[in-house]
Amino acid sequence: MLALKRIVTVAVMVYLLLALLFVLAPAVRTSVMGMGTGLSALEQERSFYYTLFVVGAIILALHLVTENLDSVLLRRSVTQHENRINELKAKLYDHQQRGTTPVVAHTGSTVDGRTMEVQPPLGSNATDHLPQPLFPQRDPSLSNTPPAERPPL
Repeated sequence: MLALKRIVTVAVMVYLLLALLFVLAPAVRTSVMGMGTGLSALEQERSFYYTLFVVGAIILALHLVTENLDSVLLRRSVTQHENRINELKAKLYDHQQRGTTPVVAHTGSTVDGRTMEVQPPLGSNATDHLPQPLFPQRDPSLSNTPPAERPPL
């Protein structure tokens, strides 16, 4: 669709430049009009402007159709993306409401090739864990993290 839109836009620009050339340069206009059949000068001029008008109307209609078609396709794409975002938000909300946040039990983690044991806080066990919301995340690179929690540079 984008290629067709660009081709039509280039055709419109070329037509406008030729139309300006024919209107503003009488010598070019008379030489182009002289290529026709053996009609009188008045008939040649009338035929020339009629042809120029018909070609302009066709190009304008084609440009209008391609622009509207592109606009419709873009609006449809935006609507599909917004619906997908809403579905994902609904799933996130459902997970937070049900408390089914996936909890992964770590027995150990590796840091620089060494295995380190992860200990639960004192006075708690694995059954005391309340589901944590998936959002907002505590990542220093996110803009929603308070400045006090960002590591020094």
